[in-house]
Amino acid sequence: MKTFLTTTLLLLLTLPVFAADPIAKTEITHVDPKAAAALIDEKKVTILDVRTDAEYKDGHLANAINHDFTEDDFKTQIDTLDKEKPYLIHCQSGARSAKSLKAFKALGFKHIYHLDGGISAWKDASLPVTK
Repeated sequence: MKTFLTTTLLLLLTLPVFAADPIAKTEITHVDPKAAAALIDEKKVTILDVRTDAEYKDGHLANAINHDFTEDDFKTQIDTLDKEKPYLIHCQSGARSAKSLKAFKALGFKHIYHLDGGISAWKDASLPVTK
C-alpha cells in the first residue's frame, strides 16, 4: 500500500500543471500610429481611449470607447468587455495606457494592441480625430 501511494504521488507531481493563468494568455503588441490606423481600417480592433472624459471630448479617434484609467472603477468597467476581441488601447502620450495593460492582463484579455505615443503620436502623424 505504501509503495502504491508513493508511486501515485510521484506520478501526480510529475504531471504538467494546467492552471488558469490569464496573465500568461494576454498577447500585447505595441504599434505606431500607421500600424494602428491599418488595424482600424481593416476593422480588426475595438478602440479604447483610457483618457479622462474631458480629454476624450476634446478630440478622439473615431468610434473610440472611453474608459477613464484614473477612475476607481476602471477595472470593473473594462471587465464587462468581451475579452476575446482585440482592442487598441491609447491615452494622450502612452503612459497611462501602458500602465493600464496590467489590468487587461489580470482580467484575461486575449489580445491588446498598444498605441505607442498615444493620441499625440496619432496627431503628429496627421491622422484624423473627431469630436
